[in-house]
Amino acid sequence: MTAATANNVSLSWYEASARQRIDALVDAGSFRELIGPELRETSPHLSIFDLPEQFDDGIVIGRGRVDGSSVLVAAQEGRFMGGAFGEVHGAKLTGLLRAACTLQQDVLVLFDTGGVRLQEANAGELAIAEIMRAIVEARRAGISVIGLIGGRAGCYGGGSLIAGTCSRLIVSEQGRISVSGPEVIETNRGIEEFDSRDRALVWRTMGGKHRYLIGGADMFIDDEASAFRLAAIDALEFRRRWDLAVLKAEQKRLERRLQRFGDAEDAVDIWQALGLNGPTNIPALPTDAFLRAAGNRENADDAR
Repeated sequence: MTAATANNVSLSWYEASARQRIDALVDAGSFRELIGPELRETSPHLSIFDLPEQFDDGIVIGRGRVDGSSVLVAAQEGRFMGGAFGEVHGAKLTGLLRAACTLQQDVLVLFDTGGVRLQEANAGELAIAEIMRAIVEARRAGISVIGLIGGRAGCYGGGSLIAGTCSRLIVSEQGRISVSGPEVIETNRGIEEFDSRDRALVWRTMGGKHRYLIGGADMFIDDEASAFRLAAIDALEFRRRWDLAVLKAEQKRLERRLQRFGDAEDAVDIWQALGLNGPTNIPALPTDAFLRAAGNRENADDAR
């Protein structure tokens, strides 16, 4: 066991703060923050709404090492405005991704977000677009951009779109991923469509297990900081080309998934169609048992 993980074996990724996650992820003493709180780069919009600011605007970025390899790291703080994207928040991540091309260093993005800040509206939406473009440019330059998802806020809205452009996604059971959150779906489509108070439904539909089973995430792990570190080390070693042919293959995969599962009324129906034994028991399975059950998941054509 390395020094970086010795004190973090039982640290819950879900419960940890952005800085705690970074400390547990990188080699001990290797992280150097960029544009830190001392520079007070705060949102220019929140004060208009009499909302409190945070001096890092809810995202920590910097350089460090993971198992000796130099990487760039960004970690969202879900405890500040639900990790939502705003102008400064987005600009820090965009700048880090652009720097990755110059430095030729891979990027780890620790997602914990409910989407775009309503108070920053167009500025937040523009930030999402700029980040996605920066990821595309980084991946075209041969940079791996790896997403880690398992925080309290999940990975919703524009954050889920960004996650979808990453090279690989690491997720825990707590790592919910969805373009629209439960409350948004219920508000727009009614409780008959989606009951946001049905927590079992939320986790079945948006949780890490389901996303892993349908190919929306590449690695499924326990809710432990040490597990995220080990998965990140493995993900950094994975290389795959990324070009137009790969994008077309991904589009075909998504089309096949929609044709096969588009009429399913519940995630359990999809798990049954995938051939999993005891699909109704999937939510209760511990990680090892779940991965054994998922061993035959049909994801060989996943172009991520």
